[in-house]
Amino acid sequence: MLDTPTLIRVALEALGAERQEQLPALGPDELKRMYGIMHMGRVLDDKAPNYLKQAIGWSYHAPAAGHDGIQLALGLSFRAGKDYLFPYYRDMLTCLAGGLTPLEIILNGISKAADVASGGRHMSNHFAKPELGIQNVSSLTGNHTQHAVGLARAVKHYKSDAIVFSSQGESSLSEGYCYESINGADREKLPVIFVVQDNGYGISVPKADQTANEHACDNFTGFPNLKILRADGLDVMDSLRAMKAAVEFVRTGGGPAMVYATCVRIGAHSNSDKQEWYRDEAELAAAKAADPLPRFRKYCLEHGLAEADLAVLEAANVAAYNEASDLAIKSADPKPESIFDFVVPEGWISEQYPDGTHQDSGEALTLIQALNQTLKEEFRANPDTFIWGQDMANKEKGGIFNVSKGMQQEFGIGRVFNAPIAEDFIVGTANGFSRFDDKIRVVVEGAEFADYIWPAAEQIVESSHEYWRTNGKFAPNVTVRLASGGYIGGGLYHSQNVEGWLTTLPGLRVVVPAFADDAAGLLRTAMRSRGMTLYLEPKFLYNSRLAQSPVPKDFAVPFGKARVRRVGTDLTVLAYGTPVHFALEAAKKLEAEDRSVEVIDLRSLSPLDTETIFASVKKTHRVLIAHEDKVFGGFGGELAAQVASECFAWLDAPVERVGSTFTPVGFNRILERATLPNTDRVLAGMKKVLGF
Repeated sequence: MLDTPTLIRVALEALGAERQEQLPALGPDELKRMYGIMHMGRVLDDKAPNYLKQAIGWSYHAPAAGHDGIQLALGLSFRAGKDYLFPYYRDMLTCLAGGLTPLEIILNGISKAADVASGGRHMSNHFAKPELGIQNVSSLTGNHTQHAVGLARAVKHYKSDAIVFSSQGESSLSEGYCYESINGADREKLPVIFVVQDNGYGISVPKADQTANEHACDNFTGFPNLKILRADGLDVMDSLRAMKAAVEFVRTGGGPAMVYATCVRIGAHSNSDKQEWYRDEAELAAAKAADPLPRFRKYCLEHGLAEADLAVLEAANVAAYNEASDLAIKSADPKPESIFDFVVPEGWISEQYPDGTHQDSGEALTLIQALNQTLKEEFRANPDTFIWGQDMANKEKGGIFNVSKGMQQEFGIGRVFNAPIAEDFIVGTANGFSRFDDKIRVVVEGAEFADYIWPAAEQIVESSHEYWRTNGKFAPNVTVRLASGGYIGGGLYHSQNVEGWLTTLPGLRVVVPAFADDAAGLLRTAMRSRGMTLYLEPKFLYNSRLAQSPVPKDFAVPFGKARVRRVGTDLTVLAYGTPVHFALEAAKKLEAEDRSVEVIDLRSLSPLDTETIFASVKKTHRVLIAHEDKVFGGFGGELAAQVASECFAWLDAPVERVGSTFTPVGFNRILERATLPNTDRVLAGMKKVLGF
């Protein structure tokens, strides 16, 4: 790997032709303002480690020193209250220049309740203020590029003149989701600027271990609509030049831009990193010698400012810092009980169907008809509703199962459209798109089959804690539809159940209908609620006669409300999805033996209707849990644990579970039948519990 002085020289030589554009002309007052911000940023940067030494906080601090030029330019290019900024964890100066106050920076650093980013819930050095447009970004390196692109898509759709800025280090470009984001922005010509701050390292990993190109921006030169601009990130004026050119290009509508700024990392990656283990003294000295702050100070003195002017600014900054620090230290800490606030938004509840039941006896619809009908009804009711995914709308086709058939024809390509085959991009851009306005509702087919959702796992996890992490300021209003389960001869990647994993994530709602009416009712509630819902559609039931049901007009099912499908006194069966029908069939067979079985269709797994479950168990004293997923590690284990914990005194037999074997699902129908549960296995489980 090249040493730091050589890296800087090579990078600056590469700027050549781009520097032909005239640098911005700034007067003394503007220079004074800029230097004041830059110096205050360094004061905060230098003081941050002291809080940890005093056991006050700021246990994670990633120094901005060496990135000052590009960060000042980025923050000043961002229009607070108009544009959107996704900073990364090293962007302290960016956020200060973008509108955060020193007090707000320190409150975040020492994790106080008054922290405007998260109220102390998120890691220090993750600065945000949604009121200004500065977004709350997680610790997952670079994944906010997905949100930036999704938000830029909304900016373009709603014809706003805002620009979305997304900032990151060069090493995060190695992440596949960053490529997906930049590719998507390029294809759609979106108003987003990717600012890449290259300091040569990903923690201790040198850039040469990340990419074969000396400049990672060269990995994207094949994108036809992406304008790539290089900048000397150590130089404020050149960084301003590059940012100005990027903004001007994006405003043409020609596509996104990337500003690739060469920086140095003067300090360690963070206060838990020992850079002396992998950087020698010569390299560290060269990095310190390239410091942008004295460089810009010298520039200011050469362009009209006096030494006394700068000295006054510096003294004022130190005094302002001391005042802010005193206030922050005295500020209140978060209260322990607040951890339960803002976990998941309240779901919408229909006044007409508050308990999610009905007595309608009209024409029965298939489950797939109910889904298609409800989607169209909700799209007509709310013009700010959108849907995208794989195979969503191509002429007469509407999804691989035709759930969205006819929607693009009625609602247009602006609201119903295909996405690249990139599940992470599908979900991540939905998160970003919904940030533009809380009235927006996005439905995505997260993957053509639930088995393919794993590339989007990081965005599902990300979205699960957005509401909590932002202290209630943002919830992604997204419904993720997934065709789930087996019985179609699909084999691997076409037969899996994923609810056992999804239900471990606080902040998500997870629902599974077994009948057409509940399919419509749960979908309507999901699309009218704030926050994210994982909507699992048992694909075996799409066109099955078992799931057919009348669907009343505007029918809705509240979250966390189970439905008693059959009343009984001898045994409670807890089921959801396809096994609900196995339970009903088995219960009917036992009726001939004078055994009364109560079948509860859970419908909603998270939140869970424990009230209905416990009441039934206390009545029947016996429980069988039936689900399609594997018994080992499946959601039934959680159900069994809750029943045992809350109803142990009422149980007359052990809680039994029926589900799939702990094996993959084979393609051959013989292997599939050997793996998945059926009516006979549920019946055998019932008899076992009743015979104890």
